[in-house]
Amino acid sequence: MHPDGTGALKKRTTSHREIPRRMDHQDSSGCRECSNSHNFALSLGNAHDAPVGRELLAGLGPLPAPLYLLMDRAYEDNQTRQLALDFGFIPVVPPKSNRLDPWLYDKAMYRRRNEVERLFRRLKGFRRVFSRFDKLDVIFLAFVNFALIVDALR
Repeated sequence: MHPDGTGALKKRTTSHREIPRRMDHQDSSGCRECSNSHNFALSLGNAHDAPVGRELLAGLGPLPAPLYLLMDRAYEDNQTRQLALDFGFIPVVPPKSNRLDPWLYDKAMYRRRNEVERLFRRLKGFRRVFSRFDKLDVIFLAFVNFALIVDALR
């Protein structure tokens, strides 16, 4: 079934094995109301997201003023947090429960991360984004940009 509960997914038959791709997203505050930096990239479905997230951070570069960086626990490793601090971000990510030296984080700001998750949910409402019909990443990303524009105009 589709996540919205509308109909069944069609099975695609292909002669080759496709590697699913995930969309990684770095956001510098909320999603719906902000007009500041959004950046995303595709990663292989069988790879960890943290290296791609570090590449996204490096692509943004240093900031003139500190800015919150809302991150998932997948990005809570020391290397990613240090890179975020070096570029002037304030990383907002809770430490894993098994950390020996946990850190403090802004819990109220972390709660705003659901806005990012809701944006992804709205994007996946587009069947073409949800099922990834496109074979080329550039075509898929073009449609994601189109879906982001449609979402912003709502």
